[in-house]
Amino acid sequence: MVIKKVLCLLLIGIFSILLLSSCSNEKAANKDTVIVFHAGSLSVPLSKIKKDYIKKYPGREVIMNAAGSRTCARNISDLHKQCDVMMSADYSVINQLLIPEYASWCIKFATNEMAIVYTDKSKYAKEINKGNWYKILQRKDVVIGRSNPNDDPCGYRAILVMQLAQMYYKVPNLTKDLLTKKNNAIMRPKETDLLYLLESGNIDYIFLYRSIAVQHKLKFVELPPQVSLGNPKYTDFYKTAKVKLTGKKPGTFIEKSGGPILYGLTIPKNSPNPKLAENFVEFVLNKNEGMKILEEDGQRSAVSSYSKTYKDIPKALKKYALEQK
Repeated sequence: MVIKKVLCLLLIGIFSILLLSSCSNEKAANKDTVIVFHAGSLSVPLSKIKKDYIKKYPGREVIMNAAGSRTCARNISDLHKQCDVMMSADYSVINQLLIPEYASWCIKFATNEMAIVYTDKSKYAKEINKGNWYKILQRKDVVIGRSNPNDDPCGYRAILVMQLAQMYYKVPNLTKDLLTKKNNAIMRPKETDLLYLLESGNIDYIFLYRSIAVQHKLKFVELPPQVSLGNPKYTDFYKTAKVKLTGKKPGTFIEKSGGPILYGLTIPKNSPNPKLAENFVEFVLNKNEGMKILEEDGQRSAVSSYSKTYKDIPKALKKYALEQK
């Protein structure tokens, strides 16, 4: 009996030492680790950026967590998850859900545009074009996919595109028809969750970013600039489309107006390694490093853009933004 107690205490002691050692090693490792919460549409370029960053700074690690941008923001604000860099597919997500409580500033860094993405397996793939895509999508046997607008900017941008197309093509009830397709509409938390369903033939068409189609070598209908949310020239027209989204607190709502697609990033206030985070952001925004990869993967640089939060941007990063007065 005594031997059993001794062995039990010995095992507990060894386990405690191992646990403390593990925690100590994890803490030490975290000093050289950057935690990045990012939009799913950035997954491909960020995997390349991570590889080049680690190559330039041996011994460092980058942990990537992909989700819808609004989900990323809520992980910081509601669940208080630690994050060094937050990269959103819509800069306004940072402005509306994180500033000022959970972040102080935002830098716009890249653009994109919406497209209708499909494969050779999609119904009417040989027939669809810029002039008839909305008619094809209205057909009863066609399955369309989009992401959840309350989780992901691509989701509410899909609805904005429907509204703009309804006005541009002068088709009454187009938005309602597309949003209420019975049994032939699939929604997922983020846009990249739909790719497998598309490539397996379970979905015919997705409202998706053009950059993702380029990265995955998928077919896509290039939308007119008045509809694609990709041309600042049509900002006033984009603003005529609006969608209602959940707000900061349960039971509250915000109205999101259409606008040119602009990605944004920030370093949250709960960043475990703010200086290392600044270093990573500099790497991402450098035109010869991260930005070069983003542009090669179909996203044009938006550096340097105006920021209402310019005064709060860290000194080392101010060169990547302009002061909006």
